[in-house]
Amino acid sequence: MKLFSAIAAMSVAMTLGCGVMQAGNYDHLYKGLQFEMPVIDSPKFPDRTISLADFGAVADGETLNTKAFADAINHLSAQGGGTLNVPAGVWLTGPIELKSNINLHLDGGAIITFSADDSLYETRYVVYEGFEAWRTQSPISGIDLENVAITGDGVIDGNGGAWRPVKRDKLTAGEWKKLIATGGVVKDDRLWYPTQGSIDGEELCKGDRRGSLTKEEASAIKRYLRPVMVQLVGCKNVMLQGVTFQNSPAWNVHPLMCENLIVDGVFIKNPDFAQNGDGLDVESCRNVIVYRSTLDVGDDAICLKSGKDEAGRKRGIPTENVIVRDCRVFHGHGGFVVGSEMSGGVANVLVADCQFIGTDIGLRFKSTRGRGGVVKNIFIDNVNMLDISGDAITFDLYYFVKNAPAEIPPVDETTPQFRDIFINDVTSFRSGKALKFNGIPEMPIDNIRVTNSVFTAREGGLLSESKNIVLDNVTIRPAEGPAMTVNNVTDATFSGCNFVSSTPVEYTGKNKNIKQK
Repeated sequence: MKLFSAIAAMSVAMTLGCGVMQAGNYDHLYKGLQFEMPVIDSPKFPDRTISLADFGAVADGETLNTKAFADAINHLSAQGGGTLNVPAGVWLTGPIELKSNINLHLDGGAIITFSADDSLYETRYVVYEGFEAWRTQSPISGIDLENVAITGDGVIDGNGGAWRPVKRDKLTAGEWKKLIATGGVVKDDRLWYPTQGSIDGEELCKGDRRGSLTKEEASAIKRYLRPVMVQLVGCKNVMLQGVTFQNSPAWNVHPLMCENLIVDGVFIKNPDFAQNGDGLDVESCRNVIVYRSTLDVGDDAICLKSGKDEAGRKRGIPTENVIVRDCRVFHGHGGFVVGSEMSGGVANVLVADCQFIGTDIGLRFKSTRGRGGVVKNIFIDNVNMLDISGDAITFDLYYFVKNAPAEIPPVDETTPQFRDIFINDVTSFRSGKALKFNGIPEMPIDNIRVTNSVFTAREGGLLSESKNIVLDNVTIRPAEGPAMTVNNVTDATFSGCNFVSSTPVEYTGKNKNIKQK
């Protein structure tokens, strides 16, 4: 693509003496990009720096610094913006609300940790898991901002253990014993809750009543309605760089309807047992770079979303123009994930030069009937995976479906689509299953090409309810069973493939025009 012209090479730098973030050198990420995407760069800030310590803040881990953060941000904003520097130390605080033209910068050794006192957090109408509903205020938030950043070498800790329930089967016996010794409430000998209020909230919200709660009802169950740690909504020119984001109450970092977003060199971390402990959920955003970052979390790691069901379709804002490059993921339900909330669509995505180690699934595309939305124009290149417990690559249109209806529904705006996805140079060693393409009869997975890839797994691959599938120079080595199972597939070509099994290909269902070259 020639959309972008040559850009002068500049280093990624922060000059705290003048409080200006210099432009980053991200133009090399666009080389050979298979779709058009505007070149984005680091936001610029005024030449002004102030210190949190100058506003009465105390870094002892006990003094509440909520007012100091607010006063410093307001002071900086009134002058037109700049850099708020957080020195080394442990800074306890309530919620922080960001403003335009401000860079929140953490020195090395700086830790911002959030109070567990839920009275400090307002009840607000926000979006979470595709629902618009009342929820507890995020520890860090910003709405309709322009030029905003969180940078540095410090740590932001959400104190998530004070909010999250924990399932007993996710811990060892020793870990479970240690957890319940800290207090809290155990329900049915299998779930630990930090407070009785968390259980009361769960009871009140049975039947998914979250969307119909009044503000008063929601305010009474703040602990149950645990927040996303960092939520930025409707912001333009956003930078997250260098910082460790850890231990979130629910999702960790959630940019929603943002434009020109750069996530560079961050570490996003949650315990592997963290309920809803997603890492980075990019929802209905456009022009996004996720670069040189590491995630180790309790749910999906790098995840693209665009709203859920009718609400997502009505919003109608896809996530589009995304570069994910040179990232690594350890624990997580998925390394790179699209969905399941993708009702506004996802398009124009490159995932390259990444490693996934020990995740449940490697490359994960998930949706279900009722979502609608189109996922298309996805390019994946040079991804290497090790010890994936489930599928190395999965496309699943039966997410959370236990019993599919006997009658095939008609295609309409609620029908999800996965199509035009190109996967090259993937190596996966010791996964549970090599590939799973699990489409729906009324909308098969369409035009997927996997090339120059090697999968060593307990089980081979499955193509089901799919069409226009090409596997070119693909090796699959299962420990048991067929290397590839083909079920209700139309127009598939296996070219130069090495299916290492006594049963290279097993056919079930009704298949048409399957070629092996």
